[in-house]
Amino acid sequence: MIDLGLSKMALIGAVALIVIGPEKLPRVARTVGALLGKAQRYVSDVKAEVNRSMELDELKKMKETVEGAAHEVENSIQSGASDFEKSWEEATSTASSSSFEGASAAYPEYRHPKKNWRLKQGATPNWYKARTGVRTKALSGAARVARFRPKKPS
Repeated sequence: MIDLGLSKMALIGAVALIVIGPEKLPRVARTVGALLGKAQRYVSDVKAEVNRSMELDELKKMKETVEGAAHEVENSIQSGASDFEKSWEEATSTASSSSFEGASAAYPEYRHPKKNWRLKQGATPNWYKARTGVRTKALSGAARVARFRPKKPS
C-alpha cells in the first residue's frame, strides 16, 4: 500500500494547485473525493460478500456435523429400542409362563372413562348432593310445572 503522510499530501496539493489552477481545484477535489468514497464502498462491499460466503461455508460444515451427530443418535436410539423390545418380549414371555397366569384375570384391562369433556361438572360429588337434597339434574319448565301441579281430587 502507498504510504501517504502529511508531507506527501502537501506536495501533491501544491503540484495540483500549480497544474490545475485555483479556479478548478475545488471541483476536482470534490470529484476525486466522490470517486475515492465509491471505491471504498465497493471494497467494503466485496469484503462483506467474502465474509458472508466464508460464514455460509462454515454454517454448511456445522450443519453437516450436526446432521451426522443426529443420525448417529437416531441409529443408537433405534438399536437401543430394538434391544429393549427384545428384552421386553423375553420378560413378558417368561412372566406369562410363570405364576402370573392367574393374576392377569384379577386385574381387568384398562378402559378409558366415558367422560363427556365438553360437559362442565362441579366438584361436589353426586352422592353428597343426593344425601343433602341438592338437585343433580335440571328440569325443563314444563316438567317442573307437571311435577308440582296439585293433583285433582278424583
